[in-house]
Amino acid sequence: MNDGIEARGVGPSHRRVEIGTAIAMIAFGLVVVAGGLRVGIGWGAEGPRSGFFPFYLGLAIIASSAVNLAQAAMRYPAKLFAAWTELRQVLAVVVPTTVYVFVMPWTGLYLASIVLVTYFMVRLGRYSVVVSLALAVGVMAVTYLVFERWFLVPLPKGPIEELAGL
Repeated sequence: MNDGIEARGVGPSHRRVEIGTAIAMIAFGLVVVAGGLRVGIGWGAEGPRSGFFPFYLGLAIIASSAVNLAQAAMRYPAKLFAAWTELRQVLAVVVPTTVYVFVMPWTGLYLASIVLVTYFMVRLGRYSVVVSLALAVGVMAVTYLVFERWFLVPLPKGPIEELAGL
């Protein structure tokens, strides 16, 4: 961190970010452990059951995150992690990308990607809507030709793409 960041404004401290991340990773590890237990972690006639590896991986995630949590609580000073203005820039990418991931099962890869690329070009790149939309459609057309036609790899499709016969 340079002194310029601290002079520009307030934001979360490094300690709070480390503690929050460690807690989030512990929660993720608990989900992994629960999933492993649900499908079985013992040994079957054919060897380890399907939850064996995820269960122990989840335990490793929990243990390492607990160590990170303890270190963050004891070692990190309350220095600024990032200013809120900088975090807003990160969220300008993370939020639309998260929405993209969640809507893709209903819209398909092509439509969701056209909207995402167009949004990023207009909002973050400050290109015109016409240029952005044309390039997004072009990129998806090339993606379709390369993966679906050339490599014969079907990509996720939504109802609009199914209606178009893609």
